[in-house]
Amino acid sequence: MVRAGLTAERVTIAGAELADEVGLDQVTMSQVARRLGVKDASLYSHVRGLEDLRGRIALLAADEKTIRIAEATAGRAGRDALIAFANAWREYAHQHPGRYTATQTPIRIDPDLAAQAPGPRRAVELTYGMLRGYGLTEPDLTDAVRLLRSTFHGFVALEAAGGFAHERSPQQSWVRALDALHALLEHWPSSREGDSA
Repeated sequence: MVRAGLTAERVTIAGAELADEVGLDQVTMSQVARRLGVKDASLYSHVRGLEDLRGRIALLAADEKTIRIAEATAGRAGRDALIAFANAWREYAHQHPGRYTATQTPIRIDPDLAAQAPGPRRAVELTYGMLRGYGLTEPDLTDAVRLLRSTFHGFVALEAAGGFAHERSPQQSWVRALDALHALLEHWPSSREGDSA
């Protein structure tokens, strides 16, 4: 018998909260069931298993992060948009470490669920839209998206792991990194089709 009020959304939120507390890789179906006050079997009426739950957490987190970035960057362009975008990304990673990890981890997600989730698609639109403000076109747009994602994710991952032990604060380095990215985006090198390393 399914507990009244239990839904896939409630199970996903419980899993996301747990992921933020203990880490995504530590989340189990049993822990989520205990959190909700139900037996493990009750969860399977709403999610197919742990991998399905992780996929749902990833989509939830992508939606949440994208909404924050959209709100932060609304009406901004150029350097202001870049800084607002980056700060929203980093703040989300700080506040929701487990959910954030789900957005950066290869997880097999139900194609039907993925098709209904606006977050990932909107994230791409926001990123490309911001970079078009720098006058970039393909293939430079894709290269710049990869650079930003690598920089933002690399920074917050190292920060979360305690990788910045130098006396200079990570915040100071973050600000300078964004200044450097802005300068690079304004003076993006011309691409040559067929470039190879």
